[in-house]
Amino acid sequence: MGCAEEMLGWSVKMSTPSVLAVVTVFSMIPGGVLSDMRGTQGLETQQMAQGSTHLHRRLKRGWIWKQLFVQEEDPTPRVIGQLKSDSDRGEFSIKYILSGEGAGDAFEIDEYSGEIRTLKKLDREEKAFYVLQAQAINRGSNEPEEPQSEFIIKVQDINDNVPQFQDEPYVSSIPEMSPIGTTVAQVTATDADDPMFGNNAKLIYSILQGEPYFSVEPKTGIIVTSWPNMDREAREQYLVVVQVTDMLGLSGGYSSSTTVTVSLTDVNDNGPIFQHHLYTFAVPENAAVGTTVGRIAAEDGDIGVNARMTYSLEDLEESSTFIIQTDPVTQEGVVLLAKPLDYETKRRFVMAAEAVNEKVDTRYLPLEEFTDRTTLKIVVDDVDEPPVFLTPLYRWKVAENAAVGSEVGSVSARDTDTVNNPIRYSIDKRSEITKAFKIDPNNGTITVAKTLDRETADWHNVTVTAQETTQNHLSSSVVVFIKVLDINDNVPRLARDYQPYICEGTQAGELIQLLSAVDPDDPAEGHHFYFSMVPEKHINPNFTIRDNQDNTAGIVARRSTFTRKDRTQYLLPVVVTDNGSPALSSTSTLTVSVCSCYPAGHCPTGGVEALALSMGVSLQTLLGLLVFLVVLTDLLS
Repeated sequence: MGCAEEMLGWSVKMSTPSVLAVVTVFSMIPGGVLSDMRGTQGLETQQMAQGSTHLHRRLKRGWIWKQLFVQEEDPTPRVIGQLKSDSDRGEFSIKYILSGEGAGDAFEIDEYSGEIRTLKKLDREEKAFYVLQAQAINRGSNEPEEPQSEFIIKVQDINDNVPQFQDEPYVSSIPEMSPIGTTVAQVTATDADDPMFGNNAKLIYSILQGEPYFSVEPKTGIIVTSWPNMDREAREQYLVVVQVTDMLGLSGGYSSSTTVTVSLTDVNDNGPIFQHHLYTFAVPENAAVGTTVGRIAAEDGDIGVNARMTYSLEDLEESSTFIIQTDPVTQEGVVLLAKPLDYETKRRFVMAAEAVNEKVDTRYLPLEEFTDRTTLKIVVDDVDEPPVFLTPLYRWKVAENAAVGSEVGSVSARDTDTVNNPIRYSIDKRSEITKAFKIDPNNGTITVAKTLDRETADWHNVTVTAQETTQNHLSSSVVVFIKVLDINDNVPRLARDYQPYICEGTQAGELIQLLSAVDPDDPAEGHHFYFSMVPEKHINPNFTIRDNQDNTAGIVARRSTFTRKDRTQYLLPVVVTDNGSPALSSTSTLTVSVCSCYPAGHCPTGGVEALALSMGVSLQTLLGLLVFLVVLTDLLS
């Protein structure tokens, strides 16, 4: 036996619930393998025989341990192996010591026999292995009998964990009408058991609920569709229950389940459909433009953008009296009045309405199925309406000298209703406070009621009312604008009260006073005034009138010898004539005063002194009168 000299002096007994084996560990095999707990009885016997041979031929000591095994979750303390030195003769001279992870807590060693036993049940999922150290000490010398060695106790897995789904809850969606095999979702479960030991953590997926619409790939947990053309409009949501089982699904394994909520999203696989072939509405003839006549609705089984539609009208009579708009909220077609109605003119409208999907998808339907048509019939209801004037307003002209009773014009209104009620006319008294006009209540003729004066009121705004004499006595009004035309019935006059003066030393031909005139009349061609002097037998030697042909005239001196000593005032009649037909004129007599002017030509006394002198009072008399007034004042005081 050439290898006997290399044998160690230690033997290890490994225990199972049914087998006790003693194994010699060889130094020539690094990390020599201890007997498997599942080893056969024959193999264990052979190892024991070899071990006994080695004990007699050992030349040196030492130990090398690999690992021991203990089953998890075993609550019963058990001997899982035995350490024994070759020098141990059963005299209890060797002391065995155990240290490291779990020593004294999970494991203990019999210091006399070297048996290793568990102290409590272990959980592999908490700790899968323990690293420990073993020593053999000579009790007499207290010296190590063998070198300290490290070994591992591995906790063997049992199937004691239920597989758990991750990332719950599972929610997924797929388009309706998806083909078979479309991926829906993937569920994932984990098992805390040892994936390397047996089938404890080997998982299999299956469907508990959801067939025949869905299936699951057993190993990956990928859920796919297994039913063609699932329709959202028939069923929108499915609850798929998936089960996961460990032990490859074999009997005795654990399982758990999860629910996957699968929603079908909408695709445009439905077109709009009107529920009626004919829609009938009624609208009163006096409805305002923009009035909602009615609503129509095409149903579309889709939702969201796939259900949006646009409505249009095909007016077979080309009247464009109505329009249709799409309500963005309800997706209804709103029929609106676009033009005024008249029952007496047209009582019924017939047109086609069309609804078209805004978004089409020819993968699901042919193009023509995204459109539907129906017919609209709109009936106009008769309404008792007030009389209607033939024109919205009237404009007339009348001369201001028109005689009382003269006809100015006639208004006319008619009852548009089929009964054609009689009408009476009247003037609104609030609009014509001057009472210058009156109206014939039967035929609407307006005449002059009293003398007109354009210079007092050149426009009259008369409100005329037409009222039915029967039924509801409805009425309406119209405004009549009457312009009073001017006639030449006012004489022209000087623009103001002129007080001209002439300075001593004025030269012949100098302008003394510029004159202008006014006239209340308003001739169509504008005013043109003519200025002249009253015709006399002899030419006025002092002044003349120069007409400027621009509605002004100037008084001009004819001589240069005006002095206050000679005469202080001159009377000058001035004639102003207008251009009317017939022409009218007026005569104004101006008093021209002679004044001792300042060098700049200003007369300091105005015309007062000249007026006093013209009354025959001398300057000396005036001075005497002033002295008398002063003396009288002193006496009275």
